[in-house]
Amino acid sequence: SVDAALIAKLTDMAGDFAVNLSIAAIILVLTVIASRWAAGVTRRALGRVRGFKHDQTVLSFAVQIVRVVILLIGLIAVLQRLGVQTTSIIAVLGAASLAVGLALQGTLSNVASGVMLLFLRPFNVGDTITCGGVSGTVKTLGLFATELATGDNVYIFVPNSNLWNTNIQNFSRNEERRQDITIGISYADDIAKALKTLENTIKADSRVIAAEGKQPEVMVSNLGDFAVQLTARFWSTNADSGPLKVDLTKAVKESFDGAGITIPFPTRTIEMHEGAAKKSSSKKAA
Repeated sequence: SVDAALIAKLTDMAGDFAVNLSIAAIILVLTVIASRWAAGVTRRALGRVRGFKHDQTVLSFAVQIVRVVILLIGLIAVLQRLGVQTTSIIAVLGAASLAVGLALQGTLSNVASGVMLLFLRPFNVGDTITCGGVSGTVKTLGLFATELATGDNVYIFVPNSNLWNTNIQNFSRNEERRQDITIGISYADDIAKALKTLENTIKADSRVIAAEGKQPEVMVSNLGDFAVQLTARFWSTNADSGPLKVDLTKAVKESFDGAGITIPFPTRTIEMHEGAAKKSSSKKAA
């Protein structure tokens, strides 16, 4: 009779556990579905706000926050269904908070850095940046890391704390950029003619900005070992900066060729002294 009662009790416990486990599994599945649904609703809702409509940085960050919060709530509900007291979990977490904080200080630092990057906004999704020797276009700003892609489409994963603790160069923030083209001419060429040719070539391109305070400038920038260095400074829109510099470099070479201006090769002058030659000859004879 004792064995029968024990078996009946174990059977009831197993049945209750199976029911609770099934309900917990359903809750977990519904939580995952709800997190995805809430993330989509959040993205659509923020997409209707004028300030966030075209801001993929805020959208992606907010979506991740909503998803994580709902998953945490669902996990707590699953634990409660399995008979785990949430008050005891909170007590354990409180007692272990120092150890967890020390163990996860790097991860928590990444989260804090991500929040600060989102708040101060040194860059947005789609901007081209350089940070700590790494360059690329920002694809996503996440809770823990920022994802970049280089010009040749190489994936780069950068922890947010690394971005926060280093200098960031943003090549997409300003609408206009200034660039320089430096070219060398022979010392025998007419400097005034070369400067005029360079200036006309730069101004001939309609993409070069000619507004007051941003007109193109040409100057002699250096007297090198074998060439006189000329530099042209010009402004353009950020979108035109890359193609414009490539096109102008080609145009300057062609215009100098047409004007008969020489772009010299590196040269070296060797002087032979008679005394040194005689000394070398005597050594060979010996």
